[in-house]
Amino acid sequence: MSAHFDVIVIGAGPGGYIAAIRAAQLGFKVACIDAWHNASGGPAPGGTCTNVGCIPSKALLQSSEHFDNARHHFAEHGIDIKGLSLDLSKMIERKDTVVRQNNDGILYLLKKNKVDFFHGRASFSGADDSGYQLLVRSAKAADAAQALTAQHVVIATGSSARALAGAPFDEDMILSNDGALRLGAVPKKMGLIGSGVIGLEVGSVWRRLGSDVTILEGLPSFLGAVDEQIAKEAHRSFVKQGLKIELGVSVGEIASGKAGVRIGYTTAKGEARTLEVDKLIVSIGRVPNTEGLNTQAVGLALDERGAIVVDGDCRTNLPRVWAVGDVVRGPMLAHKAEEEGVAVAERIAGQHGHVNFNTIPWVIYTNPEIAWVGQTEQELKAQGRAYRSGSFPFLANGRARALGDTTGMVKMLADAATDEILGVHIVGPMASELIAECVVAMEFRASSEDIARICHAHPSLGEATKEAALAVDKRALNF
Repeated sequence: MSAHFDVIVIGAGPGGYIAAIRAAQLGFKVACIDAWHNASGGPAPGGTCTNVGCIPSKALLQSSEHFDNARHHFAEHGIDIKGLSLDLSKMIERKDTVVRQNNDGILYLLKKNKVDFFHGRASFSGADDSGYQLLVRSAKAADAAQALTAQHVVIATGSSARALAGAPFDEDMILSNDGALRLGAVPKKMGLIGSGVIGLEVGSVWRRLGSDVTILEGLPSFLGAVDEQIAKEAHRSFVKQGLKIELGVSVGEIASGKAGVRIGYTTAKGEARTLEVDKLIVSIGRVPNTEGLNTQAVGLALDERGAIVVDGDCRTNLPRVWAVGDVVRGPMLAHKAEEEGVAVAERIAGQHGHVNFNTIPWVIYTNPEIAWVGQTEQELKAQGRAYRSGSFPFLANGRARALGDTTGMVKMLADAATDEILGVHIVGPMASELIAECVVAMEFRASSEDIARICHAHPSLGEATKEAALAVDKRALNF
């Protein structure tokens, strides 16, 4: 007999488990289905973000930054370390512990909010007046299936790493973000195809731990989605640290063997070259996870990329079927998925869920960190929009000097006539935290003058944001 629910959420990543919790808070009977499992076969909710993405990468970024600081920067603070060594297995173990804590935390939250959790893979089996029928195949017993029915279905199945044609992931020599986060030894030479968010973060981890890292990027510009001035500053910093970055390349044949990986490529100038590395990470984007949902059983529409087609409110072509996160249009960001999950739950309840795509922050957790919200200077120029710009370097910020990390700047863009903030771009220490103030300001359509008039604690990195706002009016006080 089929168990019936008001709302069933497929996927327990950031979009899915948040949607399930919010729907339960609103009084619905909710189930959440997720297939991720840990090493022992138990449930591991949290999706790509928790298991092989945001959380483990940040754990390794933190650990590798400690190691890099101990090797290169502690001495200037009067801290002398002799016999420094790396215990990579301990570092990976800590990363796994952080992941497990997050898995357990999500299971606790689902239980606390009375969400029924099913560990397995869900697929549509049909629809009738009673709702949508789903089959859940147990992650432990492939032949066992449980029938569920729901009035509303929210699909939050996430995305997977895109493989390079002719070079499938084996997670031994050719790695996705998954394999790149669980290497058993530091490679002497590492290659990385793609200089996006994931590539730069993972490349930074292994560079800090001792790898000679070369990044091959097909685009002619570095971080094309980032404000050009910020991207150039970041590029200089990464190259200074030792990352080798080649832009405008065309990757050819890739041969993998026990001795390593050989990558043939052509440079931007048309020169044929070969890169030989111990490990190769491929980070060229992600593809939506819709395989196995049996979408044809109910006629759910997909686009040419395999993503679920939705409108601005995350409604699919089917009544009472919704989709959020990486499996639909828009940026593949965990916090975007969370906001969509909350909004969908509230729309199911007849409320007016809200997601403003113009104020979704972006962050790259390298060192220096890169964060931005709103439009870039090149976008404003392309629109022909009149704007004013102000920037302030961390070199002139007292807290940054005390931290010993003065790389980068805060840059603010405001409308020339109204002074409304159109975009804020940061490269430097704790950019991921500093951007929040700017998101709030833009959500309330604040002006640069509003930020300039707010008292910021001294000494703090946030003062750089205030000074950038002052600089929009050419009246910075400390630079």
